[in-house]
Amino acid sequence: MRQKPFLWGDKIRNMASIDLTTTQNVTITYELASLGDRVLAQLLDLAIVFIGYYVLLLLFLAGFDTNLDGMLFTMLGFILPYTIFLLYHFLFELLRHGQSLGKRMVGLQVVRIDGEDPQPADFLLRSLFHFIDLLASGGILGALLISATPNHQRLGDMTAGTGVIKIKVPIRFGLGDILRISSLENYEPRYPTVKQLNEADMLLIKNALVRHERYPNDANRALIQDLAKRLAHQLEVGKVDTNAITFLNTLIKDYIVLTR
Repeated sequence: MRQKPFLWGDKIRNMASIDLTTTQNVTITYELASLGDRVLAQLLDLAIVFIGYYVLLLLFLAGFDTNLDGMLFTMLGFILPYTIFLLYHFLFELLRHGQSLGKRMVGLQVVRIDGEDPQPADFLLRSLFHFIDLLASGGILGALLISATPNHQRLGDMTAGTGVIKIKVPIRFGLGDILRISSLENYEPRYPTVKQLNEADMLLIKNALVRHERYPNDANRALIQDLAKRLAHQLEVGKVDTNAITFLNTLIKDYIVLTR
């Protein structure tokens, strides 16, 4: 599954998690969305769909001067809102990489539990099973399954082979944060080839180090080790005589001094 650099997940103790393997064959542990997270996202989605439907309904009814017949009332009152709800979830999750508007606001994303990219059929199955998980059962079935299954999956997730993870990362750094690192006036760079990297690379390294410091779990340790190994090879620095964290911090300092 393709992942953006700053969406690296963390395995928080006492919270359910899932391991996903990136295209670089690095296994990353993501925190699974809790029932509360998913309920909040769903409530936001329901509110968005209701408001949109209500506006459309008012515009439609404005063109009728007489009472609606039974068939039209059934269509407008039941069939149409259900159809809009399913299409809303399907289209937004398909076009926004697994995020409805509610999921985006809460910081959640739909992924396949096998690490592959979700396909349109996966999003369609998830959408269709909302009828059973949410609408037909009043949300009770979906809530019970999310609470009881190891990967926090409702019926639609189990059918599509998907799960919902947390992706909101509160830690973000800009270049200014890197440049404000302690004074380096008398610092002698150790790895001059670091100049071939760019600002985006430095930001990625800095965020990786901060995430490791905040969440020192196996997944983040593995990422730090892999990042250090790849950079050492790319920069042709030979054998690194320090640990991965020291090496990466040194690269940041060298870059600041050499590119000022």
